[in-house]
Amino acid sequence: MSLDTASSGSKPPVLSRSNLSYHVYRLVNQPEKILGLLCLAVLSVLVLGPLFEIIHDALVYQSYDLAYRPEAKVGSFTLFHLERVFTGPLSKALFLKPLFNSVAVGVCVTVLGVGIGSGLAWLMVRTNIRFKGVFGALAVVPYMMPSWVLALAWLSLFKNDRIGGNEGMITSFFGVQPPDWVSYGFFPIVICLALHYYAYGFLLMSGALATVDSELEEAGAIAGMNRRQRLWRITFPLLLPALGSAVVLTFIRILGTFGTPALLGLPVRFFTFSTQIYASLNARNSGDAFVLALVLIVMAITFIWINSRVIGIRKSFVTLTGKGFRQREIKLGAWQWPATIAVAAFLVVTVLLPMLILLWESLVITPGEYSLKGLTAHFWIGKSDIDIANGEPGIWHSPGILTALWNTIKLGVLAAVCNGMLGLLVGYAAVRGRGTLLARWLEGVAFAPYIFPSIALGAIYIGMFSTPWGPLPALYGTFTILVLITVVKNLPFTSRTGIAAILQIDKSLEETARVQGIGWFRRMAKIIIPMSSSGVTAGMLLTFITATRELSLIILLLSPANMVLTGVIFSYNEHDMTQHSGAVTLFLVMIIVGANVLVRMLTGGGGLAGLRHT
Repeated sequence: MSLDTASSGSKPPVLSRSNLSYHVYRLVNQPEKILGLLCLAVLSVLVLGPLFEIIHDALVYQSYDLAYRPEAKVGSFTLFHLERVFTGPLSKALFLKPLFNSVAVGVCVTVLGVGIGSGLAWLMVRTNIRFKGVFGALAVVPYMMPSWVLALAWLSLFKNDRIGGNEGMITSFFGVQPPDWVSYGFFPIVICLALHYYAYGFLLMSGALATVDSELEEAGAIAGMNRRQRLWRITFPLLLPALGSAVVLTFIRILGTFGTPALLGLPVRFFTFSTQIYASLNARNSGDAFVLALVLIVMAITFIWINSRVIGIRKSFVTLTGKGFRQREIKLGAWQWPATIAVAAFLVVTVLLPMLILLWESLVITPGEYSLKGLTAHFWIGKSDIDIANGEPGIWHSPGILTALWNTIKLGVLAAVCNGMLGLLVGYAAVRGRGTLLARWLEGVAFAPYIFPSIALGAIYIGMFSTPWGPLPALYGTFTILVLITVVKNLPFTSRTGIAAILQIDKSLEETARVQGIGWFRRMAKIIIPMSSSGVTAGMLLTFITATRELSLIILLLSPANMVLTGVIFSYNEHDMTQHSGAVTLFLVMIIVGANVLVRMLTGGGGLAGLRHT
């Protein structure tokens, strides 16, 4: 017998049967690790896998490239797509103009939208303006609606017959043709997006303003600071993290938004990154589209990094302490009613007027003729009539609309259920394994879809699922891919709700059940799921609302077999069937508002705002 094996101080081999059994035993008794590994593996396939796939497809020859490079071999490495987009003869049209337009629109909408939202938040939180409850409920309505609703209303108002074919309301009533720059292009895109995305700034800044103690500002006044100095040296630093979050959220959303730039930009060939990706894929130049999608992702990551660097040094500011907190309203005096009327007028123009315009548009029998004598309910309840809209029936009698409605509801329900359960499992694994490398990786991968602009993620999924991928069949054109991408895109928010729900459940409850011999599945069914049901249900309803209004994310993945209401609306508008488009849009908004009412009931009135803060 050798000294090594006989020595009492020797250690058993690392891969010995006893050592392996011990590690298996520990792993079985730590289900959060098994769950974390499974979730990380699935998310790596659904989140990181598509990213690697699109990088691969952007760097190899595709079959359609043979039209430009006949000598090329499909699948071989090439920089052809990068050269074509960045330095080729078409780079100005493919890259430089969309880049300039996207950045210009993003910056202008962010400045205008966050400015409006912050000003509205200040009036609602810090002043004695009237009707705060009503105004607060109306101010978040644009957040519920699809971002392109205002674009449809803008077209109904300002469309001219030089480009739009039919006249808008301004021309019909006043006989004045709006100039092209008012009807289409940069100006209306910025206005419509700013009047939609101001809601992000309002939600974030109103929450931050509500936590600023008025005594801090009063102390500054006692120290001799004037109002401008107090705002700049006390209030603004406290609000900087919320302001930075509002800027980042708004700018990233603008980069990937598709509906409004498509409706108001494509008729005059005003391309942003999102619409250029759409055009490139329609032209079967997916390599160009994938390169542009990667640029969008890099821009989003860069912007988030810059924001973290800017506000990182301010993270030590606190607004809530153990001391008494006081929030004193600023008395507007003679300006109280003018400010109230101004806010009311803004909300009417932003929330109520677009709905009224779309309702009117859905009732006119002839496009461009807005006389009260020419109104009809045909586009809502009428049956097929060859003399009206080329025989297209009203939405209640259209098989295509009913199929799209069913697909929309099915997409919302399936995505909500899958997302709710996946978010809960990710939250459980992340919280119970908090502090470990596995938990950090899991949280990071679950949050990764947030940095993917919607249109870019859609392009990534085309690149990955247009052909069989491993054991998965080709999913492009199927309903499954719509559910899959909706679940992935909303995972950052549902995983947050899952983490928040699990953090509220004391681990000792599980440990007590475990001591009594209750297995992990029964503990989940009897303890975790019931106690986290409120947060999980709210997260599921948020996913449902987001899925039903989504266009940018799924526009590239839609086909006649899996059409949803948002795709139908976009198709109607492309074919200048504005009455049907207006009717379907209002119908969709009613579904979304109804779902949001349910969210508010389940979250004690917090609604979407409360969910987004989790």
